[in-house]
Amino acid sequence: MGRELTVALVGATGVVGAEFLKCMEERNFPVGELRLLATSRSAGRQLEFRGELLTVRETTHDAFDGADIAFISASTAASKELCPAARERGAIAFDDSSAFRQEPDVPLVVPEINPEDLRDHHGIIATPNCSTVPLALTLAPLMRERGIVRVIADTYQSASGAGGAATVELHEQNAALAAGEEVVVAEHPRQLAFNAIPQIDVFLDDGYTKEEWKMQVESRKILHQPDLALSATCVRIPTEVSHAIAVHAEFDRPLSVAEACALWEHQAGLTVIDGRAPGAYPTPLDATGVDDVFVGRLRQDASHPNGLAWWCVADNLRKGAALNMVQMVEWMLNDGCL
Repeated sequence: MGRELTVALVGATGVVGAEFLKCMEERNFPVGELRLLATSRSAGRQLEFRGELLTVRETTHDAFDGADIAFISASTAASKELCPAARERGAIAFDDSSAFRQEPDVPLVVPEINPEDLRDHHGIIATPNCSTVPLALTLAPLMRERGIVRVIADTYQSASGAGGAATVELHEQNAALAAGEEVVVAEHPRQLAFNAIPQIDVFLDDGYTKEEWKMQVESRKILHQPDLALSATCVRIPTEVSHAIAVHAEFDRPLSVAEACALWEHQAGLTVIDGRAPGAYPTPLDATGVDDVFVGRLRQDASHPNGLAWWCVADNLRKGAALNMVQMVEWMLNDGCL
């Protein structure tokens, strides 16, 4: 790639921020200067990057001066303020929130699917929701060969998708239950330990949650299928990292299991684990800390002759967030559009 970048990382002390540091180290990302930014509460902390301790600074608009890119992993409200501020100071803002995903002039990208959309940016680029990425990555290669009629996606999402505090609460609830103590609920609508919660984000007027709505509209934008019929049910489960999705898809004509597997085998970013023996399928633990989305449990849908059903898992902090944005920059550097 040659060129070294000045990188501002907002949310450096969060769970996604930690994953950014790992991804950039592991991939030899061309960082010349790294500015670690967070809230005033975290300013002054030190984090290690490539063997050097760097001090976290408070996020201000001036912190973007002279930066080439800004990775922003913050709340939606913070992103609405910080992304334009970074752009005004000459940086390209790569945003992890939902603030700009549906803006017509903001690319929403999974680099293995629609990287060419990155060429048409206006200083802000969005990464999809962590549950949308694996769904889109399994659908895309099949949709190149068949028209798609309908998709049903049911997710099983880990605690870390709700942030570091939610993960800590899960551990505390497990410990309290083991000790016979009262369980404290603050980060989730209900107790998560030993439970499953069919609500992620707020309810909308039609009965879907905002997380389910995100999967619908984001998949349409990434796949360039504005009329894609997609229904999702998003469930929080008591795992720590990695999201899983059970998918049922109906196509305009039959697609065999062998054909689908062959298409997946040639799709960058996917690993197929699809046996019939006990345990010969991917689980959230398999995906944790791994770049690829894993897919398996593929079978003909017993309810429709043109249908397939499958299961996929992905690290929500990695491919569902940090890695996806790092890959965007890598693609743009290779393409020459950054």
